[in-house]
Amino acid sequence: MLRPNKPASPFRYFNSSPEVIRLVVLMYVRFPLSLRNVEDLLFERGIDICHETVRLWWNRFGPLFAGEVRRQRVSRMRGFRHWRWHLDEMYVKLNGDMVYLWRAVDHEGEILESYVTKTRDKKAALAFMKKALKRHGSPEAITTDGLRSYGAALGELGSREKQEVGRWANNCVENSHLPFRRRERAMLRFRQMRTLQKFASVHANVHNHFNHERHLVDRQTYKQRRSAALAEWQALVS
Repeated sequence: MLRPNKPASPFRYFNSSPEVIRLVVLMYVRFPLSLRNVEDLLFERGIDICHETVRLWWNRFGPLFAGEVRRQRVSRMRGFRHWRWHLDEMYVKLNGDMVYLWRAVDHEGEILESYVTKTRDKKAALAFMKKALKRHGSPEAITTDGLRSYGAALGELGSREKQEVGRWANNCVENSHLPFRRRERAMLRFRQMRTLQKFASVHANVHNHFNHERHLVDRQTYKQRRSAALAEWQALVS
């Protein structure tokens, strides 16, 4: 009987160990560090790599790790229908031009979807919502700000009755912008929409994985969750 072929390791063409690659991607994506900051911190640990290697590894393995984290979470939460989503858009400058990063956040503060567009109209809102609904299913309620594009898109999707608009009701998603803004400043902004879309998606999933609601639990519980999350990260694509 023929045995099924084992998937080829994504690290097979690299001389460095998977542990070092995972560490590099984690440091660069999770913390507000530049490429050269990561290079210097690794050198202090006895790991001598170039900052361009850091760029190569996060581009190559960042989406791979983030996709694995997202698949594990979606498989656990797919049947959960008591979600309250918060939708908002933030502006990002690309070479002096303004683009919009749409984000969906659930009631626990975890980022569900990130989507980059050049406009902030009904067409862009509809494309963003279709992508989020296809991947995560339908929520119980959707909280937005006063932008009319949300109401028009929800009306076309037949979910207008789920929309809720409040003055401070969307603080959850507004606060979720802050880690990305800190990361944006460290990277000295973005230059291409493709790079922005890739990094926003990778950063969102890494942030979710290590977001343990530290202010809501005791120290012992937090340490257990942190250790479990780090162990899961170290086992990615193993």
